Amino acid sequence: MTDVDLVVPVREGPVNQQLRYALRSWQACLPHRGVWIVGYQPTWLHGVRFIPTQQGGRTKYANTTTAMRLACQHPDVSDPFLWANDDMFVMEPLDVMPVLHRGPVTEVEADYARRASGAYLRGMRETRDLLVGYGYPDPLSYELHVPLPVGKAGMLRALDAGRDLDVLHKRTAYGVLNEIGGERIDDVKVLHRGPRFDRSTPFLSTMPDSFANGDVGRVIRSRFPSPSDYEYRRR
Repeated sequence: MTDVDLVVPVREGPVNQQLRYALRSWQACLPHRGVWIVGYQPTWLHGVRFIPTQQGGRTKYANTTTAMRLACQHPDVSDPFLWANDDMFVMEPLDVMPVLHRGPVTEVEADYARRASGAYLRGMRETRDLLVGYGYPDPLSYELHVPLPVGKAGMLRALDAGRDLDVLHKRTAYGVLNEIGGERIDDVKVLHRGPRFDRSTPFLSTMPDSFANGDVGRVIRSRFPSPSDYEYRRR
């Protein structure tokens, strides 16, 4: 599908090397029509379209929810579109972006509860309870670090359903309420610098440190050494 746009929420910051290499990977491996940046546009970007936002939400989750709503409301953004973060890399050529999920929310929740707490876990639980209330007793999680195909009307309904939650897991709310199904995979986020990560998957995601200083970052940078059409090039 070459008629779908990629939509990327971007936080403030002029460098963002992860975004630079994500764009290289998408141009090489993920068919799409164009790229929309929502939020902040680094000066080195070229050939993208831009939706400016005020990133003054109480949390980063509120900022990305604002970005999602604006993308869904913009008449020139394709419907559907691909929602991708700036740290998501596609490592092998795809014909189309598949719909992927992470398995039941209860399993993801148990894994997070063993090693973390805070707003994200609370939002996961509150989103799960919201979906149970809508008649989905064992909802799937779509909180993967891979691009997600999004239909505008369905996502706006999901955002409205979760408007009272401080940390809505909007990918999950969208996927469950619209019954998009999909294939189960493990999450592809690499949190560490070491060499032990799955190199067979067509998808990778990084933290700033693992990208800059880890083996996974070196693998990504060596895979995509050439600038994309989305970067200004020195003459």
